[in-house]
Amino acid sequence: MKKFKFTIKGNQYDVDILNIEENIAEVQVNGTVYNVEVDKNIQQTKTPILVRSQAVPSTDGEKSTQKTSSPAAPKGSGTVKAPLPGAILNVHVKVGDKVVMGQRLITLEAMKMENNIDSDKEGKVSAIKVKKGDSVMEGDVLVVIE
Repeated sequence: MKKFKFTIKGNQYDVDILNIEENIAEVQVNGTVYNVEVDKNIQQTKTPILVRSQAVPSTDGEKSTQKTSSPAAPKGSGTVKAPLPGAILNVHVKVGDKVVMGQRLITLEAMKMENNIDSDKEGKVSAIKVKKGDSVMEGDVLVVIE
């Protein structure tokens, strides 16, 4: 961790600080390891660790998990929203169709790539808020499922 050279009353000491946990420091003095209690807590300077959330692609090969609805919403109903801005290339369902989790609802073109928008719930399509050729923004409601 850190290395120090001390001279105490003419004697030289090579000190390596191996580990510090709370107020106990594990030090090595001239090759011998000691556990030393420190009077005050030592604040270690750490380089921050960047933790990024894992990106989960929405692909056909990945199993979907059913999401819960908000407490105020009727159970089993919900909306499917646009994950990013783009243009609707195709609508694969119509009002009244029964859908299951993972079923393709809409194909959306975003950033010159086709994205399949799949159902994250089961139920009956009660409304389709877009049509082929429409432009949508992120978060716009595409399909309502009851």
